[in-house]
Amino acid sequence: MSRLAFRAAAAVVGVALLAAYLAAALFVADLLRAVWAARPNLPVLLALVAAGALGSAYLSYRLGTAQVLANLEGDRVPRKRAPDLHRRIDALTARMDVARPELYITDARAPNAFAVGGGGDGGALVIDRSLFRLLSPREVEAILAHELAHLEGNDGFAIAMADGIGRSLVGIATVATLPALLALSGLAAASAWIRGRPRDRSGPFARLHQALAGGLFAGFVLATLVSRSRSRKREFAADDRAAEVTGDPVALARALRRIERATEPTWPFAPFSTHKRTDEAAERWLSTHPSTDERVERLRETAESQGPTRRIPAGPSQATVGRGRSRR
Repeated sequence: MSRLAFRAAAAVVGVALLAAYLAAALFVADLLRAVWAARPNLPVLLALVAAGALGSAYLSYRLGTAQVLANLEGDRVPRKRAPDLHRRIDALTARMDVARPELYITDARAPNAFAVGGGGDGGALVIDRSLFRLLSPREVEAILAHELAHLEGNDGFAIAMADGIGRSLVGIATVATLPALLALSGLAAASAWIRGRPRDRSGPFARLHQALAGGLFAGFVLATLVSRSRSRKREFAADDRAAEVTGDPVALARALRRIERATEPTWPFAPFSTHKRTDEAAERWLSTHPSTDERVERLRETAESQGPTRRIPAGPSQATVGRGRSRR
């Protein structure tokens, strides 16, 4: 095919693409205009949007909680099977403003404990069996208090709602800008074809499309960062509450160190594993948990403010251990 024939064919393709994208953009714009024209007054509209965002976040939270419990590789443990553990939980819940949760024991062979649910239903407390071999009774009690503090503060619900609302707002912004995204995408593609460079996306329309899409992505990232920041703050708050309830911040600090060491991979290629210790700022910002170093240091300060305490185990800076990622 001669160069002139190729340019003519490319121009035809470009015009066809432009027509298709613009038609789609106009259809979406007309649909959004129709929805906007049928809107109620502003207060009612804002209330409906808020209710929709909250409702979708709540539904996601409830379904997620149910799925976590359904997928557990373990069973609910009645009182008669673990009377001492149940007595410890009873004693802790009596000191806290929390309904007594259901107890589940798993056999994942990874030292871990986490709480799901909360609020009026009491939630559930999930503990891996390996924790009882790894930790002393006082350290187990400290971990239990930490997880009960999450249920007391209904942290899972609060974080899920904040995350869901942020994502809903980004979704609304994406729908509102969809006609512009389609039009710019069509203009960018048509411009490239008409210029005889189908793969070239360096034109002004492509840059505008990338800027708009980048802004939406930045909104999504910001919503995620806000949610993760809140999650890390709730971890600190749960540590503080556990130290207050048990009166033994050292026990919680030791438990965190023991779990950290037990979850650090020992195989030769561990530096390439997902459990490696990292100083990357982006990974810290996206983490749901603060580093063990930060948590232990805060607990150390709490212990020192209470007077003479037992020694808290050294962290990775003083010992050859790495940072784990168990949920606790």
